[in-house]
Amino acid sequence: MARTGILLINIGTPDEPTPEAVGRYLREFLMDGYVLDMPYLKRWLLVNRIIVPRRKTYSAEHYQEVHMKEGSPLMVFTRRFADALSKELSKSAPESVVEIGMRYGNPSISAALTKLKSSGVDRVIAVPLYPQFTQSSFMSAVEETKKQAAKIDLFQQLSFVPPFYADPGFLKAFAQRVFKSLSNIDVDYLLFSYHGVPVRHIKQLDPSGHCFSRSDCCEEIVSANQNCYRAQCVATTKAIAKELDLSPDSYATCFQSQFGKDEWIGPSLEGLLAELPGKGVRKLAVVCPSFVADCLETLEEIGIRGRAEFKEAGGEELVLVPCLNDDQNWVSALAQLIAQSANGKTKARSAAGIQEN
Repeated sequence: MARTGILLINIGTPDEPTPEAVGRYLREFLMDGYVLDMPYLKRWLLVNRIIVPRRKTYSAEHYQEVHMKEGSPLMVFTRRFADALSKELSKSAPESVVEIGMRYGNPSISAALTKLKSSGVDRVIAVPLYPQFTQSSFMSAVEETKKQAAKIDLFQQLSFVPPFYADPGFLKAFAQRVFKSLSNIDVDYLLFSYHGVPVRHIKQLDPSGHCFSRSDCCEEIVSANQNCYRAQCVATTKAIAKELDLSPDSYATCFQSQFGKDEWIGPSLEGLLAELPGKGVRKLAVVCPSFVADCLETLEEIGIRGRAEFKEAGGEELVLVPCLNDDQNWVSALAQLIAQSANGKTKARSAAGIQEN
């Protein structure tokens, strides 16, 4: 019987919430050319002489605010999910082996692939845990996995689960998560907040000039924007809103985690948190469908800082809907996606440069 290795890839987290560990993590993250797309020397100077020295202590304090007894939230929830997925797969694919590989930090993608090879797998299905496609997350994870797999002679056995922003199982799991979280809470408005990316990252994937050519360019997925992150986020929002039977005037899509002087896709979460109280929104809920596991960007950026900003602007309450984490509906949905990939029924996105084996 074929032995299948499942590689779950997430963004990563510092080993500890200390300035030194955060500094190491930030250097690895920001030195990725898919994240900061600029000449190497300029990137090195910016990261090592300006960003990391200025931000490592500040960021460490934020990590400390959300650190759990078992460790970093991202790591804790990803491990719990991996354990639950392993149990789920044992029912239909008992020869499956699940490992976690972080794009930055530990355990690394290289270490995870080495463990899978040592366990005697015949093939590896890699799952970047990013619902929507971006160069700085999905593409970076794919290229690093290819590179590390080639080093240990696993490249030919490697395939990928593509972005799953439109997968019915993922969408239903997130919709159910929102419904359960808000079933006993009356809120005035719901924000779907996604991680931001620079506008240029979107335009680089669109030689047709479709992206940002008009205000409604992301309202539907067409051939010109099939790999557009913003369009995929809008599609995710609409699908979850449909599952929840939300009226169009009761929710909006926005983007968080913007930094630097680049032009970023919008509207921004920060701007809406300041604006909505003035429009009568007193109780606000925020859900984050570009993250499958709670992390610094959800728990601290929204759950702590965002809540404070909303209240300072006149709001009364901000409810952060938990990410999917190890929710059983999500475990079952990804198990189904893996089964489809193993059977050759999943098609990879063309811009990802990957093929299903």
